[in-house]
Amino acid sequence: MSIISFIKEAGEKLFGHRDSAPAAPAADPAALQAKSDDADKTAAAAIEKYIASQNLSADGLTVEYDGSQQAVTVSGVAPDQATKEKIVLCCGNVQGIAKVNDMLTVEQPADESRYYTVVKGDTLSAIAKKEYGNANSYMKIFEANKPMLSNPDKIYPGQLLRIPAN
Repeated sequence: MSIISFIKEAGEKLFGHRDSAPAAPAADPAALQAKSDDADKTAAAAIEKYIASQNLSADGLTVEYDGSQQAVTVSGVAPDQATKEKIVLCCGNVQGIAKVNDMLTVEQPADESRYYTVVKGDTLSAIAKKEYGNANSYMKIFEANKPMLSNPDKIYPGQLLRIPAN
């Protein structure tokens, strides 16, 4: 169980963001809270749908979103470590998400991958050179991040990638 930080301005655009304008003075606090709770549930459902669209699943998968903290909590039992890490990345590589509280467990434990945050000018080859000492190892990173990556050339600054062990 861990908390993983993400760059909230980077990622998939799955849901709209709440305006930060102050509420009208006569606003009912209970009504405002109900609206906030509904927005959080809608956002959590959008993230779950995104995870499913990537053909990832976990037994008892639960996604909760807290808009006031810009945080997602994800729990359930993933079949393996790679699936667990990909689900966490699906949750965090979404615009508006600053952190993911990873409460997932795995049926078949294995070594955890490292994570790498893409910066402007990065390519998978350059990342592979930094991480493995060999630019030609970029396909290892690409494969480790499928299906979220559909093309080795489509990475973006702020994106968090899995870097599997050598």
